[in-house]
Amino acid sequence: MTSIDELLRRNADLGDVVPGDRSSPKPSMKVAILTCMDSRIRVFEIFGLRQGEAHVLRNAGGVVTDDMIRSLALSQRKLGTREVLLVHHTNCGLELVTEDAFKDELEQDAGMRPTWSVEAFREVKDSVRNSMNRLRHSPFVPYRDNVRGFVYDVHTGALTEVVQAEVG
Repeated sequence: MTSIDELLRRNADLGDVVPGDRSSPKPSMKVAILTCMDSRIRVFEIFGLRQGEAHVLRNAGGVVTDDMIRSLALSQRKLGTREVLLVHHTNCGLELVTEDAFKDELEQDAGMRPTWSVEAFREVKDSVRNSMNRLRHSPFVPYRDNVRGFVYDVHTGALTEVVQAEVG
């Protein structure tokens, strides 16, 4: 049995027991949560979320990239969100690579160098600050006043807010 087959079996066993309102694509709490794809970050459990309450966006590192700006612009402009919660985490895989080394590896393997940024980092708080700064200065995202960033400790479950002075 493949992993996909196992997940499909679990879905069938689950049935219709997930609480929440599924009637609209507009999140009832009007919040978008951007976090890492790391499977240790169980977003719905961490925040006690129910279906229909928040948009949850994920990528490697939880960083604000052009694609995340695209999703957040749609989330805010067409689906009513007004707040953004950024959640990066300790022990992230992006701390284990460097931009150039990973691009070199890909270029050697694929025969071409990627044009996109890996967004590797050494200090998770700096990555949160960079993401908050990108988001707060994006002309495509109209609601930037209530953007908050946090580091989630994957071992303890604690959330620590990252404060950033507004950069001109």
